[in-house]
Formats: sequence, C-alpha cells, structure tokens
Amino acid sequence: MNLRDYTAQDALGLAKLIENREVSAHEVMAAALEANSLVNPDINAVVEIWPEETLMPQSELASDAAFPGVPFLVKDLGITRAGRASELGSRVAAGMVAPADSNLMKRFRQSGLIPIGRTTTPEFAISTTTESVATGPTRNPWNTRRSAGGSSGGSGAAVAAGIVPLAHATDGGGSIRVPAAVNGLFGMKPTRGRVSNGPFVDEVWSGLAVQFGVSRTVRDSAALLDAVHGGGIGEPYYIPSPANTFLSALDADPQSLRVGFMLHPINGTQTSRAVADQLCLIAKLCENLGHNVEEVQMDLGVSWEAFVHANAQFWGVNTAAWINLVARLTGRKPDRDVLEPATSAVYAYGQKVSGLNLLEALDTRNTVTRSLGAFFEQYDVLLTPTLPNLPPLIGEYNNRQDHLDGLEWVERVFSYSPFTAAANVAGIPAMSVPLSVDAAIGMPVGSQFTAGFGQEALLFSLAGQLERALPWIGRQPTVWAGKPREKFFVNL
Repeated sequence: MNLRDYTAQDALGLAKLIENREVSAHEVMAAALEANSLVNPDINAVVEIWPEETLMPQSELASDAAFPGVPFLVKDLGITRAGRASELGSRVAAGMVAPADSNLMKRFRQSGLIPIGRTTTPEFAISTTTESVATGPTRNPWNTRRSAGGSSGGSGAAVAAGIVPLAHATDGGGSIRVPAAVNGLFGMKPTRGRVSNGPFVDEVWSGLAVQFGVSRTVRDSAALLDAVHGGGIGEPYYIPSPANTFLSALDADPQSLRVGFMLHPINGTQTSRAVADQLCLIAKLCENLGHNVEEVQMDLGVSWEAFVHANAQFWGVNTAAWINLVARLTGRKPDRDVLEPATSAVYAYGQKVSGLNLLEALDTRNTVTRSLGAFFEQYDVLLTPTLPNLPPLIGEYNNRQDHLDGLEWVERVFSYSPFTAAANVAGIPAMSVPLSVDAAIGMPVGSQFTAGFGQEALLFSLAGQLERALPWIGRQPTVWAGKPREKFFVNL
C-alpha cells in the first residue's frame, strides 16, 4: 500500500479496505511505519515505535470490530500498555514500565486498533505546548517553527502529518481540543465519566481530566467513542449509554439549535483579529444552517481569578502526588535535576495545598458546574474560539518559566487557552472543529462547541453537519506523509 493511498483514508476507510481484503492489515501497518520514518524527523511527534505490535495475524482480528488492523498511537501518559515504557514526558519517569493494560487500552485493542507506539507530551501534561526537555519540542506539521499544542501535541502532530488516522489523547484543561485546533483536526473532550480512567486511578486531577482521542474526520471519533465508552468495575462516575450509537448521530442534521456565541475570553482579554474574523464567519455559517445564534457572555459563577486559583490547586496537589509516586517507583529524587522549572514550581505549590484548600477548590468546581448547567438550560451549544490566538513559535511559550511559581505557571497556561478549561471543571463535553484556516500564515483555526452534560451525540450531529457544509478533509499540511519527501520544507 503506497503512502498516497494510505493517507487518503481515515480509520474507518482503512478498516473497510482490510475487511474487504483489498489490502492486508500488514500492508497498512507497513505504510504506517513508513509514514512515521518519513515525517517524524521533521515534527518529533513519536517517542517510540513498537514494530512487533504490528505482527498480529490477520485471522486474529475481530470480525465485528470497528477498526480491525488500523494503526494507532497512544500518548505517553494516561494510558498503559503492559510491558511498555510509560515515561510521562519526564526525566524523573525515564525507563518506567507499565505492569498491565489500562481499561482504555483494552478497549482500543478490542476495537481492532493496533497500538504501534507512543507520542510526545509535555512533562506531566501541565502545559498546552509540547516542548519537554526529555523529548524535545514537537513541531506543527503546518509550520514547523510553531507549536503543535498540548498536552496531546504529539498525537495531534502525528495524525495531522498522516502517520496514523487517529490517536489517543487526554484533556485536563484543553489538551485534546488545543492540539486539534492548531493541527487542523477534530477533537472531542467527552463528558466526565464517559471513558474509563481505570483501573489504576478513578478520577484524574480531581475529575478535571478525561481520555479519548483526535482524528481527521468526525466519523472516526464517533465510531471510536462507540467502541470505548462506558465505565469499568468500581468507577466513581456512571453515565447511561446513549439510546443510539454516536456514529448514527451523523446521519441527519440536528434540528435548529440555540447557539450562544462568545468571541472574547472571560478573563477580559481580546481574541486576536485573525481568530475573531474566522469565528464570526463560523457563527454566520451556523445561522445559514438554520440555527439561532445569539451573542452571550457565559457566567462561571465565580471570578476568573477564583477559577484559576481553584484549578491551580487541583493541578498542584494532583501533580505533586503523581510526582511523588513516580519518584518512589523510579528511585529518583524529584528535584530540578530531573524536573523542568515549571513542573518543579507546580510540584512545590501542590505540596503546600491543604485538605481545606482542596475542599474549597471542590466547592468552586461545584459552583462552576451548576452555573454552566444553568447556561445549557437556555442554550443547546456554546460557540467560542478554541484558542484566542494562533499557535506560538517554538520556545515562546516556555520562555522565562524559571521566574514563575506554580500559581503563575497555571495562570500562564490559562492565559494561552482561556476558553477550554471551563468544560473540564464542569465535566461537560466540548469539541474543536477544524473549520477555518488563517490565510496570512496558513495555520488552522479551531472552533469550539460546548454542550450540556452527556450531550456528545448532539455535538457529533452538529459536527457532521458542519463537516458536510465546510469540508476540511482535502487540506494537507506542509509535512504530510502522502506527498513526496522533496516537497517538504521547514517553514521560515
């Protein structure tokens, strides 16, 4: 299977070719490995390839699986594969090996996906750019001088460049939607509890973080959620399964929706002109599709400062406990020799958070959850930019982190991505849809749509309608496995 044919298909398309025996799973895997060899040197998205995972006999692929024999990459954090390294983008975790498959890994494999390696992440996922000291910066396939986002930046860049059609990702404050936005992908953050984090942890980051994936097409994400949703034994949250499949939600356009449109962040800053112009066009598109669009200002129920402070306490105390666990497992002292300055600052901040502080932060979480719940009684979806600005240059985001304490680092992260974290705190679904491209520098611009608790099917239905109205599948970044290597160039 040549790379042009391989990259022309999404995951369901590849699965269909394998099912019809037009190509073999081994041919598809060979194409994925070739794609990685071709483009990964330019983008640095894949930490490690597991070629032996691709040797599964085709006869062992489940005939009723959604993605039999389709190659897949997993983020180096949040998910585990038995006997494989799990290093969390950090030197303190170097060489750490997972003892067993996590629940989500089992479900990915049951869906027919073949995990062929792991992707880069910022250290302990506490950033929305992927530029760790341990693995080096991950570069955006659309412009290799710019960030691929984070914390699932490696997965975003790998899918965007055509290595695999979809990849695992996690999201504790925007880490699915941010890399989806800057890499021109579709990214759905599911409802809290929709996808299992077990069995080794129950809730992640005090309920803020979820796991799922990024893809080039809406239907791949819908089919993937059909394959992996649902809790395991002893889950802290339970969500009833939908009456119909998420994939079937794409079959028909949604009825006229009440769309709240918020162009500028709650923190009082302004969305850049480049992003604002594109989002105004998307709001107009929604009107043309029959939806009622009204400009709104969403109320968190607390001040922005209180919101960030509560998140800093969640991030700090959970990261500190996580680092302590990893340090015990690896025998390393968690100091500045093995932790980056920002991580070290968040670690120190988290060690000072008391039980009383954490309960106060949980009370803020409750206030935000109730406030957004009331908002979605009035509106079906909220449309915002995914990010207020185009992605930063490599090195810009992490500049001068030596001078920041833990709270100040979280404030920096939230200032770069002020639209995404509310959905994490409230536990509600949100998606970034790659509807726009900035003409000046040729970078994708994501549109974020957020909905009420458990409303992924509604979002998928809307995403399908938007994808039909303004298709993006034909767009290709500069670094793309489906075109000859000599046509690549490093953007200047």
